Amino acid sequence: MECTVSWLGPEGPSGMSFVAETGSGHVLAMDGAPDGGGRNLAPRPMETVLAGTGGCTAYDVVLILKRGRHDVRGCKVVLKAERATSDPKVFTAIHFHFVVSGKGLKPEIVERAVTLSHEKYCSATAMLAKTSAISTSFEVVEV
Repeated sequence: MECTVSWLGPEGPSGMSFVAETGSGHVLAMDGAPDGGGRNLAPRPMETVLAGTGGCTAYDVVLILKRGRHDVRGCKVVLKAERATSDPKVFTAIHFHFVVSGKGLKPEIVERAVTLSHEKYCSATAMLAKTSAISTSFEVVEV
């Protein structure tokens, strides 16, 4: 896996704007907070880390449910994270709340999918668990 991150320089939209081009050919913009020289024009780099882990685990949960031939129709993950107060400001706690919708989804099946993602499959969560207390909750919505 590869990624190239380029600073847009002092002439960019903000003095702290960056563009990442992923190995799969996609582009992601990042910017800093105004108090750090940015203009808040894009997500912060650490927000993209949090979003990435949410995407990683949501992908797993949907895939696990689909492979089990469960009628999953939607999956949303709300992440709430805490960071250390001093540098490096790593994540120290992350809570993942899953809202999974479908027809006839049993809570124990959704719980198993969430557990499998966090304990076996999600690379991003495994990395962040080295510095963060990871917790999960879920709800099932019948559609």
